[in-house]
Amino acid sequence: MESGPPELARTTTGLIGRLALAQLETLLAQFPAVALLGPRQVGKTTLALQLAAKRPSVYLDLEAPADRARLSDPALYLASQANKLVVLDEVQRLPELFGSLRGLIDAGRRSGQANGRFLLLGSASMELMRQSSESLAGRLAFLELGGLNLLELEPRHHEALWIRGGFPDSALAASDPASSLWREAFLRTYLERDIPQLGPRIPAETLRRFWTMLAHGQGSLFNAAALGRSLGVSGKTVSGYLDLLVDLLLVRRLQPLHANVGKRLVKAPKLYVRDSGLVHTLLGLDDREAVLGHPVAGASWEGFVLENLITCAPQRSQAWFYRTAAGAEIDLVLDLPGGHRWAIEVKRSTAPRLGKGFHQARADLEPQRCFVVHAGEERFPLHEGVEAVGAAELAAELRAL
Repeated sequence: MESGPPELARTTTGLIGRLALAQLETLLAQFPAVALLGPRQVGKTTLALQLAAKRPSVYLDLEAPADRARLSDPALYLASQANKLVVLDEVQRLPELFGSLRGLIDAGRRSGQANGRFLLLGSASMELMRQSSESLAGRLAFLELGGLNLLELEPRHHEALWIRGGFPDSALAASDPASSLWREAFLRTYLERDIPQLGPRIPAETLRRFWTMLAHGQGSLFNAAALGRSLGVSGKTVSGYLDLLVDLLLVRRLQPLHANVGKRLVKAPKLYVRDSGLVHTLLGLDDREAVLGHPVAGASWEGFVLENLITCAPQRSQAWFYRTAAGAEIDLVLDLPGGHRWAIEVKRSTAPRLGKGFHQARADLEPQRCFVVHAGEERFPLHEGVEAVGAAELAAELRAL
């Protein structure tokens, strides 16, 4: 039995209404330049072209030799496009461009061309931020684009979204085998072509083994020494591998909340492969039955829910987990704008039960609201001050804030 019916591709076309479109338009109205960050194939170019179609614009792919040639004198060429939105794809490939952008933005401000001039698309977050923070401080806003989320597909396709992951070509594939083949090709291309282009000389087989270990331990605490022993490398080398996958927006490093509660707190971050479909492909799980029959199913679903909730939370929200040495734990703590704190536990069950660790953590943190996300859709009180709710409903509630 396949996890997603073939009509998924027909009911949700290639021009899915991405929630990030409205955010992108708002930021372009407020800043001269906006950087849209996300892994390759997540839909950045499609979204950018969708937005560019609404206004005079020019699109340049900095991996294309012809487009790079047009920027041999970037200041001259870009000045000639002063009345257009200039979309620069894979901008991290041309770091020397940032200095030119600063001069053009400042000149534009003096002549009354203030905002919405440049849309930068990047596949590597930290490197792009380092380059831009030096040259474009105060002139550039960042927006991250993840895979398709629960609010962008109809409810009947939500389980298929978990099984296949959120990359559009995987989620919208005509069948589970086609989706699985796409994800395998994606992994191979990243390991054999994309990562080497960024500079790191890491054997593709070694990095795949590390990525697979992270998938096996989805949601586990980072232990560099243990991972290093398994790979035959040092803990420092393992930390470098992790930095790379985090930088490429493929792994989430969820930091522990260091609350002043007088308790011994866990200090290591928890690691999640951000796309659930990649978790399953790394572990050789090609369809719903294979996923549900594997021990990783619960952790995979937890990571899928967390990624959706963090994506749908308001901008400037901060995400943490909470765990003490004594066993008090909450899967996700969201510090929202305005000083509000939500505590969220994830249970892949339609009849969730709370343990002593959750109640202790709740007493430690005193959040304004507490939720348990369960595998069903019904909303009901689970305990005094604690609501059980479906993942999509809670994502929608966060999105509405």
